[in-house]
Amino acid sequence: MTTIDWSNLGFSYIKTPWRFLATWKDGEWSQGELTEDNYLHIHEGSTALHYGQQCFEGLKAYRRKDGGVNLFRPDENSKRLNHSAYRLRMPQVPEEMFLAAVKQVVKANQEFVPPYGSGATLYLRPLLIGVGENIGVSPAPEYIFTVFCMPVGPYFKGGLAPTNFIVSDYDRAAPNGTGAAKVGGNYAASLLPGFEAHERAFSDCIYLDPETHTKIEEVGSANFFGITGDDQFITPKSPSILPSITKYSLLYLAEHALGLTAIEGDVFVDELDHFVEAGACGTAAVISPIGGIQNGDDFHVFFSETEVGPKTKALYDQLTGIQFGDIDAPEGWIFDVALD
Repeated sequence: MTTIDWSNLGFSYIKTPWRFLATWKDGEWSQGELTEDNYLHIHEGSTALHYGQQCFEGLKAYRRKDGGVNLFRPDENSKRLNHSAYRLRMPQVPEEMFLAAVKQVVKANQEFVPPYGSGATLYLRPLLIGVGENIGVSPAPEYIFTVFCMPVGPYFKGGLAPTNFIVSDYDRAAPNGTGAAKVGGNYAASLLPGFEAHERAFSDCIYLDPETHTKIEEVGSANFFGITGDDQFITPKSPSILPSITKYSLLYLAEHALGLTAIEGDVFVDELDHFVEAGACGTAAVISPIGGIQNGDDFHVFFSETEVGPKTKALYDQLTGIQFGDIDAPEGWIFDVALD
């Protein structure tokens, strides 16, 4: 039995016993299997190492009050992985294999799914990489698809508590680039801006659109949302934003559970005073309230630097209530993991 202190988990790697691994070669996938080896053994010429031919996903397993385990919209993660794979000329991972792999990993590591009420979850990382003998700039001859997992706490320290962000001069993505794909290169490019933001005591960066630098696109590795005084829930729309499963879930819940007007559109950085509440959202972040945003010499405070806004809190309660099985979910959102 594990002796993990569930209530004090951070967002960091913890080795769990089992992970899934399958290989693609000569046009087809192997059946795949669970393995205890947490190292990938790959050729030195692998395109994942030289040319960034890799993509990944992030999703969570949630312990219900009755002891069962939920997955939240994993079919959407499968679709997004394949969108990223297509962008990088990698083979599609069949949805049946993706879902079966995720469920196998959760079941095999079920003692690491944190208990209900702890606030912690089991984070799953599906990963697709190009491997094999290659040195030219071309798609790899072979691929590895793997899924591993670990129990995690909040992505941002403090959990559901407002934190501050700073608008970055760096671009997260290029117009018509890979911003809408979940590829490692996007995150590598964010390391220096994120470091500089942390050096100035901010949680992370706000990235603007790469063409005009006038519109908010993403908040670190999460999506942005704002709530206006006349009950509009607004998230940025751009071809270079990662299509967040959490964001689209919140757009639905804002309208159908809270009665807000849900809008996906432009969010101009010089019009922040339109919002009374704001936050970052994503699988890892869940919902992280934004206390204030530093934009040049201007520091704009939303609802409060210390307290969560009421509508942000209501959205968080709706989302997590569905994920942990306390609130009925829209059809197709919840996948039960059979543990027997």
